[in-house]
Amino acid sequence: MKTKEKIKNLSVAELEERVIELGEPRFRARQIAEWLYQKSAESFDEMTNLPKAFRDKLDKKFMINSLSPSAVEKASDGTRKFAFELTDGNRIESVLIPWEDRLTLCVSSQAGCKLGCKFCLTGQGGFTRNLESGEIVDQIITVRRTLDAEQHLTNLVFMGMGEPFNNYDNLVKALTIITSEKGIGISPRRITVSTVGVIERMKEFGELDLANLAISLNAADEKTRSLIMPVNRRYPIAKIIAACREYPLRPRERITFEYVLLAGVNDSVENARKLAGLLNGIPCKINLIPFNEFPGAEFKRPGRDAVERFRETALKQGIDIFVRRSRGQEISAACGRLGGKSVGKEKE
Repeated sequence: MKTKEKIKNLSVAELEERVIELGEPRFRARQIAEWLYQKSAESFDEMTNLPKAFRDKLDKKFMINSLSPSAVEKASDGTRKFAFELTDGNRIESVLIPWEDRLTLCVSSQAGCKLGCKFCLTGQGGFTRNLESGEIVDQIITVRRTLDAEQHLTNLVFMGMGEPFNNYDNLVKALTIITSEKGIGISPRRITVSTVGVIERMKEFGELDLANLAISLNAADEKTRSLIMPVNRRYPIAKIIAACREYPLRPRERITFEYVLLAGVNDSVENARKLAGLLNGIPCKINLIPFNEFPGAEFKRPGRDAVERFRETALKQGIDIFVRRSRGQEISAACGRLGGKSVGKEKE
């Protein structure tokens, strides 16, 4: 028996090709996309503006895979963590983060992570596989289904499980669906993709103009970064910064540098000065993230005074720097904590 093709793994352009192959006009692809991405249809029978005969053709050729949360947990600050069990038994997590006038979804790109950054709990469990483009997109569709009528996703960040650029083709296909008016329709300016600095993908990604770029840097010298991020041996700071200086930024666009602050490791005033000097001349901002401790971690979270000294030092050097407030701490939904604790039933 021939396996059906997963329709959500098709880009909008590929969907148009399949529709034409089935003898239908191109506009039918737009109708299908609307049902999939705007109306969250889970069967072809729901697509009532398509001819019945065409729906039957679609049902014979394609399947509509849909994620459903195996568990959801809610923190006191309104953050919600969603656990999704994939068809092969692997598990991923997404986090919905309310903050002032924004509602941001943190999306996963892989099941697990192979990079082994020592401050990140996700990598402690190892890597299983890349997510399909449809599995990436479906995190958004499924979480959006849970929102109240007056709520709307405003931002997406690819800062969940995995290294997005190590799943590059599926990432790009997912982003074309997410940003297309025929798909989910979220502006690229409201999407940020975070990478450890997979430099061979950076320029190409920038030219696609599908999202903002964030670099998980976390140190200002090679020795410290190699200590906390083994991937620095492959993608050292010097090469990453050189790639950032060549990155094709649009007017008023900036690169975000993420810096996890570890007590006694990278949190000194001298570290702040080095960081500011390193980034001099790059249109950028720094997101300063005080370490979110987890059981067995070899690092400690710095005190408030150390965080503020670091921030003030960088500011005096002319760098825009912001302290990211951790959200969802008690449900292990904060930065670097995904995949380490099974979520339970939703708690209100």
